[in-house]
Amino acid sequence: MDFLPTYKHIVNTKLKNIYLSVNADGEIVVRSPRVSLESIERLIVSKSNWINKAKEKIILKKGKAEFSNGNLTIFYLGKKVDIVLQEARKNKIDFVEDEFTLFFTRRCADMFHKTIDKFYLERAKLTLPIIVEKWSNVMELKPTRLKFRKTKTQWGSCNSKNEIQLNSSLMKLPPHLIDYVIIHELCHIKHKHHQKGFWEAVEVYCPEHKRCRKQLKEFTT
Repeated sequence: MDFLPTYKHIVNTKLKNIYLSVNADGEIVVRSPRVSLESIERLIVSKSNWINKAKEKIILKKGKAEFSNGNLTIFYLGKKVDIVLQEARKNKIDFVEDEFTLFFTRRCADMFHKTIDKFYLERAKLTLPIIVEKWSNVMELKPTRLKFRKTKTQWGSCNSKNEIQLNSSLMKLPPHLIDYVIIHELCHIKHKHHQKGFWEAVEVYCPEHKRCRKQLKEFTT
């Protein structure tokens, strides 16, 4: 690391130490009590090798839309698919069998990303409730509400009211990982923690949950 990289500093007076992380966008995040700028910079320099490795892992993660030489590829249900680009009056993605077409009003990477995110959200609302209902019936655990939105860090969550929120980016994942995330969140209806009882419940319906958790880390939200 030849120079000090940019970073985001979050001050939390309840903390006793300085904590360093790299978020899903590859941004360095420093959380600390009120400390000197020199203390933060010394930590970043001392952890330069770790930072570089963390950023490399993020770059290698699957699930990102890729633009190259005018071509576009995305992940859908665990498979990398090519997108046909076609100019039109409305931004949207259609697919017939295995052929995906992105219709666009203007060629713009930011617009492409927004259109892709909208596509994932639409597909999530159509596809995921059916899978949730299937596992709810099997597990006899029913959420009070099911919500969908794109988030940067969580594939899913279950709150104290037993409302489950699922990340629309789940549509990037292969079916067995979608099942795992849904089973995981349904188990939180009964177990509001990640202690032994929770993981024993998950294992009943997903014996390969340890392998699934590892595979899940290979994908970006």
